[in-house]
Amino acid sequence: MNLREKRFITSERMDILNKKFYARLWLVLLVTLVFLPLILLLIFPRPPAREFLRDFSVSLGFITMSMLGLQTIPTSRLKFLTRYFPMEKLYSVHHKTSIITFMLAVLHPVLLFISNPMYLQLLNFATAPWRARAAILSLLAMVVLIVTSVWREAIKLRYDVWRWIHDGMTLIAIGLALFHMFRVNYYMSLTYQRVLWLALTAIWAAVILYIRVARPIIMVNRPWVVDHIKEELGQSHSLYVRPVGHDGFKIQAGQFAWITVESPFIFRENPFSFSTSARRDDDVIGFTIKELGDFTSTIKDLKPGDTVYVDGPYGTFSLDDHADSNLVLIAGGIGSAPVMSILRTMRDRCHDKDVVFFYGNPTYDTIIFRDELEELEKEMDCLTVVHVLEQPPEDWEGEKGFITAEILERHLPENYKHWKYIFFLCGPMPMIEAVEGALVSLDVEHSKIFSEKYEMA
Repeated sequence: MNLREKRFITSERMDILNKKFYARLWLVLLVTLVFLPLILLLIFPRPPAREFLRDFSVSLGFITMSMLGLQTIPTSRLKFLTRYFPMEKLYSVHHKTSIITFMLAVLHPVLLFISNPMYLQLLNFATAPWRARAAILSLLAMVVLIVTSVWREAIKLRYDVWRWIHDGMTLIAIGLALFHMFRVNYYMSLTYQRVLWLALTAIWAAVILYIRVARPIIMVNRPWVVDHIKEELGQSHSLYVRPVGHDGFKIQAGQFAWITVESPFIFRENPFSFSTSARRDDDVIGFTIKELGDFTSTIKDLKPGDTVYVDGPYGTFSLDDHADSNLVLIAGGIGSAPVMSILRTMRDRCHDKDVVFFYGNPTYDTIIFRDELEELEKEMDCLTVVHVLEQPPEDWEGEKGFITAEILERHLPENYKHWKYIFFLCGPMPMIEAVEGALVSLDVEHSKIFSEKYEMA
């Protein structure tokens, strides 16, 4: 290994270590916030302890309240978090911790009832004090949150309607839970506990205000307009927009943004990957969107000059971080949009590192960027495109079926396990999971696999 390679490895590892350091720092901070009320009770003076189950139940209640409030953060799209955590992982953490929070919320009163069956009378809503009523209503709000989120598609609840319900139930659950805690007023009678919970509430309120008020105001004051729309193959269209009254923003190949053609306050927005080069000379950015639903089917109807609101860019994969790496790009269908952004950027930068693009599609006619990919292969000697078709034409001589470990192994360079190779995946969740498993079976390290998934909300 020569000196240049050693320096490259050192630089790349330092970048990865820095990101991991800050990611772990945020994790430690969030976990500390969850347990901070209990930590303070252990450090500072407190009222006399009561029976074990009762105090253990209260401890779970404090943890539940902390976790409930912190649920506002993972999906807030705060840039200081999305810089270090992939968006789909933040959403995944939100989904899982929400279920855990609900389970703890149920366990809290159950343990209380076990410690003293007399507390069961608090379930009588007609005679119970308001502190108990608030707890019951808070728990019911959490039930509505869980049911409408887990089974939203099954009950055919529109996304924007679900989002209003989700926001409303979140505020109700948090507000009533806080009311319950302050009215019980045992450990909450301590000044430092009151200050802590008021401070935590201020943080949660600030996040909610940013999401629901400040960010929409920013988006309204930084509008974009449709520059032009290009029809693509596979029932897809490329939407090109430019900023009005501001400088826009610089994108990195492989990133994405949320866009809406309505008021940002309505919350009818959808995430789409950039498909344009990060090295364009103008301020125009583009998204390639396939007709898959109500909103995506209306993209073709937009006209030049129509207003579009864009919130971005997001995504932790950066081509700049891997400028000296060889790339293996894997996509299915419209998952090729960020791949095209990567390839177009590499072309504009005269990138000379090896690139292999595995592209899966149902049929030959649904290969969205088919003609441009042929041109890119001619322009870029370093690029190899491997098409994989589920239903190929009779005279097809390429790969058939789905992207499997066998297909990958046939076309990957012999030295694909080398430190210089980075793997980028984009597509629907089942495809990503299958391909990630195939790569692991081929001894590709997890740290070298970057992915963008569709299902985040």
